[in-house]
Amino acid sequence: MMGLAALGAFLVAACNYDYREKRIPNYLIIWMAIAGVGWRLWNEGAPGEFWYLGQAVLVVAILYPFFKIGGLGAGDVKLLGVTAGYLPAEKILAFLFCSLLVAAMISLVKFWKKGGERRGRGVCLSGPVLVSVLLFLGGVY
Repeated sequence: MMGLAALGAFLVAACNYDYREKRIPNYLIIWMAIAGVGWRLWNEGAPGEFWYLGQAVLVVAILYPFFKIGGLGAGDVKLLGVTAGYLPAEKILAFLFCSLLVAAMISLVKFWKKGGERRGRGVCLSGPVLVSVLLFLGGVY
């Protein structure tokens, strides 16, 4: 549970930085990954470390094409990857679905408020990722 509390703190920091600067710093992603690997290593031993790295790399590999076509930012892909490493393997698809669903709802509201114009930048994904992790912690999925 301590690792998930650290994840929540890291995600709050990512939200703060993302909404102010419109980017997620690499040092924050690296610290999240180090803490995640350490947490899984502490709880599960060496297999946990490899599960964390495998899950994170798999999510980044799956989302990389969306970065290449401009659908996601590089920081968003990395954030989703390191966050997925904290979660049980069977919950990763639900986590990605919830994160992207919340982002889509925010995007629709922004689009509606602007009167249908496509101006400006997209949605900062750190907020929807935090909401999705909180839903996981609350037992929603």
